Amino acid sequence: MKKIGLATQIFIGLALGIVIGTIFYGNEMAMAILQPIGDLFIHLIKMVVVPIVVAALVVSIAGVGDIKKLGKLGGKTILYFEIVTTIALAIGLLTANIFHPGAGIEMGSIEKSDISSYEETAASSEEGSIADKFLHIVPTNFFQALADGDLLAIVFFSVLFGVGIAVSGEKGKTVLSFFDGVLEAMFWMTNLVMKFAPIGVFALIGVNVAKFGIGSLIPLGKLVIVVYATMFFFVFVVLGVIAKWAGTSIITLVKILKDELILAFTTASSESVLPRLMAKMENFGCPKAVTSFVIPTGYTFNLDGSSIYQAIASLFIAQMYGIHLSIFEQITLLLVLMLTSKGMAGVAGASFVVVLTTLGAMGLPLEGMAFIAGIDRILDMLRTSVNVVGNALAAIVMSKWEGEFDKEKAARYTASVKSKQNNVAS
Repeated sequence: MKKIGLATQIFIGLALGIVIGTIFYGNEMAMAILQPIGDLFIHLIKMVVVPIVVAALVVSIAGVGDIKKLGKLGGKTILYFEIVTTIALAIGLLTANIFHPGAGIEMGSIEKSDISSYEETAASSEEGSIADKFLHIVPTNFFQALADGDLLAIVFFSVLFGVGIAVSGEKGKTVLSFFDGVLEAMFWMTNLVMKFAPIGVFALIGVNVAKFGIGSLIPLGKLVIVVYATMFFFVFVVLGVIAKWAGTSIITLVKILKDELILAFTTASSESVLPRLMAKMENFGCPKAVTSFVIPTGYTFNLDGSSIYQAIASLFIAQMYGIHLSIFEQITLLLVLMLTSKGMAGVAGASFVVVLTTLGAMGLPLEGMAFIAGIDRILDMLRTSVNVVGNALAAIVMSKWEGEFDKEKAARYTASVKSKQNNVAS
């Protein structure tokens, strides 16, 4: 009997979730049963992510050894992230100006959702100066940062700790070996957690369809189409050009990441694919030191899909309320988004909170986000997948920039993946 692959199992879970959610639309008991199952899967994912981020950063930084080389890699990586996410934001604003997804929306035909928890988070993030936001990056208690899942603080500490191990010489090798072992153990745990993925996807999709219904898509259909079309354009044109420069193809990258992209799409959680993504990019010819640094850091600073969504959603709200923003105001909006999107890494519902914070800073009506909340899950699914592709490509770009990308290894791995896919198809 032929074994069903993970991607197929997830698709089955997705389809069954939609069917069950549609059948039990509005049924509180069905939602009460499904919600804990979906939450359990998300909790399992979050359980392994933070140890992986810490171990991966420590291993990559301490493994490089050369502090000068590490500084160059870090500088180039942050520069690349900033350029690409700014392009993503600009494309999102341009698309919203061309297609006007918020124009002509009858607000009375859309059900409002409760966004009070997001508003509280956005309000707390607005308090304090820019200096306070920078201070927040430095944790006063690293273990508290771990408990809170504060990625910016975790990344900051892990980078410094890795540098400390690197300059400790022989004594540091024991610590490095320990974290290398932690990383391998967490990869094993992740593979175990992934066996639960189809059931988790079934529950997560089922409860969302049961709560909001398929009908919630209809009034906001234009917004969904614009966001999806823009993200496809960004991946296959913008990232496609970057991939070609890096000596690969975006189509090839999407093919080798098929399982991870399906998982990210159905769970709307990029954390669910972090370990598998790192392993695949190593197999694709990126050195471990680069992959283990670039990808975890990218989960904080390089969220291309989220950037596109944030730009379009901000203009959508303005258009829905008939508020015209001048070119100068839209440039200001772009700058605000560049700042707020970096400061929200690790916050629950980060993209939603970023838009709320940006609307507040621009004097736009916050209550407009209550109309989008019902379809946010649909938008989150694709923006998560785009984030995954963007970070995978970033590892390749940085590997080439450092002159360490192994094209022959990439070609061998691509051939092996195609062979496996052909065997499954036959």
